[in-house]
Amino acid sequence: GGAGSIGYRYDFQKEEAYKNLLRTHTTAISSQMLYKLANREGDFQPARYFSIDRVFRNETMDATHLCEFHQVEGLVADYDLSLGDLIGTIETFFKKIGITQLRFKPAFNPYTEPSMEVFGYHPILKKWTEIGNSGMFRPEMLRPMGLPENVRVIAWGLSLERPTMIKYKIDNIRDLFGHKVEMARTKTAPVCRF
Repeated sequence: GGAGSIGYRYDFQKEEAYKNLLRTHTTAISSQMLYKLANREGDFQPARYFSIDRVFRNETMDATHLCEFHQVEGLVADYDLSLGDLIGTIETFFKKIGITQLRFKPAFNPYTEPSMEVFGYHPILKKWTEIGNSGMFRPEMLRPMGLPENVRVIAWGLSLERPTMIKYKIDNIRDLFGHKVEMARTKTAPVCRF
């Protein structure tokens, strides 16, 4: 609604909406922060928010998939942001941790448009691996919050485990997280020292 959206094209069922579900992404937290930003006293001030939290997916586990993983979420709310700002932010983030081979692919997300999946090249697996999703929040999501008309919000949700696989040349995500992790490897990992 209201910004040219054609919606989800299915019948909304209140019973389905009230079912309990493990969180599949952390966008609800971003929405809450944006609402607070739009409704605080004084004029709008640009802001950046970041969070890291666990999310859950109905996935078959394999070398690059887990049923639960950590999502690194970020968003920037400012005047007149563009898709170029989003791409530049993601490229800068990954460059700082040593991942420079990136690709962006158009995607669909119900709350962002345009939306992009982010892929990083894994040199051991010799393939492009999805490491995140991103986009610009849709106007019909921002307008009810009370943000000024020309404020744009760029946002991303990145995996923590898959970029770690790429950075440290690990070929199986289950070696990083889960009940099969070798404790000796954990204690000597460059990421974490005990």
